[in-house]
Amino acid sequence: MKVHNYIPNPFSTKRTTGQPAPLSDQSLCKHETMKDGSETPGASCSTCIRTMVETAQNVGTESDKTKKKNKIKVRQFLRLGQSSNHKSNAQAIIIESPLKEEVFDFKENLERNRLAEAGQQLIAQEEALFKLGEITEEDEDRLQKDYEALLVKVWMAVHAAFSEDNRETLKSAVRVILQEEERDKYWEGAEIERPVWRPKHCRQNHDNLVQKLVEARMKHAEEEENGADKLSTSIKREVCRMGKRVQRDLLKVVRDIQSCYPQETDICDMYIQLYHQAFSQHLTTLARSSLETEDSVYILCWVNDYYPKDVLQHKELGIHMDRLSLGPLLREEDLKVLEEQYVSHKESRLKTWLSNVLRKEEESWKATEEPELINEYYISLLAMDAIHIIDSALKETRAILGEESKPQWIWTQLDGFLKSYKGSMEELIKGKSEKTPAILKANLVSIEQLRDYLGSRESGLPEGTKVSCLSTVTELTNCAQTALTAPIHAELKPKYCVLWTQAWFSGGQEVMGETVGILEEKIHGLRDMKPSCHEELLSRLHEEVLVEYVRRLLKRKLKLRDKVQQEAAATHMCEDNTRLNRLFLKEGSKEGWQSKIIPRLAEVLRLEDSGIIQLEIATIARDYPDLSEKHIDALLQLKANLSSSKIRRIKESLVENRGSVNAEPAPPFFSKVPVKRNIL
Repeated sequence: MKVHNYIPNPFSTKRTTGQPAPLSDQSLCKHETMKDGSETPGASCSTCIRTMVETAQNVGTESDKTKKKNKIKVRQFLRLGQSSNHKSNAQAIIIESPLKEEVFDFKENLERNRLAEAGQQLIAQEEALFKLGEITEEDEDRLQKDYEALLVKVWMAVHAAFSEDNRETLKSAVRVILQEEERDKYWEGAEIERPVWRPKHCRQNHDNLVQKLVEARMKHAEEEENGADKLSTSIKREVCRMGKRVQRDLLKVVRDIQSCYPQETDICDMYIQLYHQAFSQHLTTLARSSLETEDSVYILCWVNDYYPKDVLQHKELGIHMDRLSLGPLLREEDLKVLEEQYVSHKESRLKTWLSNVLRKEEESWKATEEPELINEYYISLLAMDAIHIIDSALKETRAILGEESKPQWIWTQLDGFLKSYKGSMEELIKGKSEKTPAILKANLVSIEQLRDYLGSRESGLPEGTKVSCLSTVTELTNCAQTALTAPIHAELKPKYCVLWTQAWFSGGQEVMGETVGILEEKIHGLRDMKPSCHEELLSRLHEEVLVEYVRRLLKRKLKLRDKVQQEAAATHMCEDNTRLNRLFLKEGSKEGWQSKIIPRLAEVLRLEDSGIIQLEIATIARDYPDLSEKHIDALLQLKANLSSSKIRRIKESLVENRGSVNAEPAPPFFSKVPVKRNIL
C-alpha cells in the first residue's frame, strides 16, 4: 500500500550530510487486518502519524533547526513502533500525544485570514532557504508568489478598514506589516545576499494605501453621506457631506480601527492628519473658484465654527488632536478673500435691517394710535429690535470669522443708525403733533436700553466708536427730555420772572407756592412713563428749575444792602429750596445733590466776615468744580455792603488755592447757569 509523505520539503530536493533520511513506505506503521477481520495495532497508526507529522510541520515553519529535531523525533518514534510489544507502545502513543490546537498550512491560513500566521510561515521558509544557501529558482519563485498572495490579502484588509466585519483580519494584517518591517531591518544588516523582494517597505505602502483610502472616501462622501439634502446649494451639500465624513470616519478610527494597531504606530494621528489635509484641499479648491456669497459664508462656517467645535474639540477626538500641527483648513490669503466677501455682504444687509427698524418706528409715529402701553407706561420696541439685530450679527460674525475677529464694521453701522434715529426724533419734535409727548415717553425707554447696552460692552466695542455712540445716545436723551420739559418751563416762565425781584422778596411764599402748584400738575401728566425714565426726567426737571432759579439770582436785579436784607433773602432761598425738594422727592426723584446748592449760596449771603466768606466760597468751589469766577463775582455783588476790594481779594484767594477738588464732586451745575459779564 502506498503511503503519502506528510512532511514535504518545500525548500530543496537534495539532502545534505547529516540530514535524516526521508520517511519510506516501510517505515510507516499501519493497522494490519487479521484473518479474523480484526486490526492489529502497530507501533503508530496513520491517525497518530498524521498528528505528529502535522505538529512537526507547524513547528518546522519556525526555523530549519527546529524542523530537523522534529524529524529525528518522528524517526525515533517510528523505530519504537517496531518493537514486539505493540500494545504497550500504542498506549505510550496515547499518553505522549495529547490533543493539540488544529494547525494549518500557508494556504489554509490565507483562506482563513490568519494572515499573521501565514506571514510567520513565509518568514520561516525565507530564513531557512537563504541561510542554507541552497535555494533553487523554483523555490524562490514559489516563495515570492506566496508573499505576493499574502500582501494582496493584507492590503485588502487595510483597504476595508472601515468595514464592521474586518476587525480581526485587520489586526492580523497589521501584525504582518510589523513583522515584515522587522524582517526588512534584519536583511539590511545581513551579510548574505538578500532576497529580491527585500525590502518590502510594508509600512510605507500601508501609509500610501491609507492616504488613497482617505482620499477615495472623501471623494465619494457626496454619494454616501446623508443629512445635507435640505441645504440650498450643491456647494453647501458637498461641503456638509465632506465635513460629516471627516467626523464620522475619525470617530470610527478612534472607536474601532485604532484597537487593531499597536499604540506606538499612532494610527489616530495619521488618520486625523490625512482627513484634515484632504478636507483642506477640497475647501481650498472651492474657495478659489467663483462662489456665491452664501456658499462662501457656509465654507467660513465650517472653517471657523463647525470643524473646530464638532471635530477638533469633539470629546472623543479632542484627546488625539494636536491642533498646532494640523494647521488651518484654509490659507490666510484664501480665507481673507472669503471674509471680505462676507463682510461686504453682511454690512449692506445690516444697514438695511437697521434702516427697516427705524422706518417701522417712524411709520408708527404717523399712525393715528398712540404708542403701546405696557404696565401702564408707554413703550417702544425700536431698541429691542436694533439690539437683537446687532447681537445676532456679532454672534454670526464670531461663528463665521472666529472668536478673535474684530467686527468694527458692525459698531460703525450702529453709530450711523443712532445718528439717523436722532435726526428722525428732531423732525418728530418739529412737527408738534399731539401724539409727540406720548411718542417721546415711549422712545425714552428705547434710548435707555441702548445706553445700557452700550455701557455694558466691556470688550469688542472700539473705544472711539463707543464714545461716539454714547454721545449720540446722550443727545437723543437730551432731545427727548428737553421736548418734554420745555412746555413746563414755558408755563412757569411768568413765575420765573418774579424771582429775585422786589415782589418775590416781599411775598416769596406766594410766588414759590404758585410755582410748585404748576410743577405738581405737570409732573402728574408724566406718570405714564417707565419708572426709571420718569425718575430720570424728574431729576432733570428739578435741576432745570434750580438752574433757572440761580440764573435769576445772579442777574442781580435785587441788591441786598444790609445784614437784615441778606438774612431775609437767605431765609427765602432756603424755604424755596425746601418746597421744591419736597415736591420732587414726593413725585419720585431720588437725586439728593440738587437740594444742597441753594442753601450753600444762601449761606454766602448770610455771612458777614470776608474771611469766613472766603472759606465758604472755597468749599463750594471744591464741591462744584464748574463754579467760575463770574459766578462768584455775581453772587458777591448781591451783598451791597461788601466792598470791591474785599470781593477782589476773595476771588484772588480762590484762584491761588483752587488746587484741591472733592474726591466725589457733584455733577456739573454752574456751567449750565449763564452769567453775562464780570462787574469788576
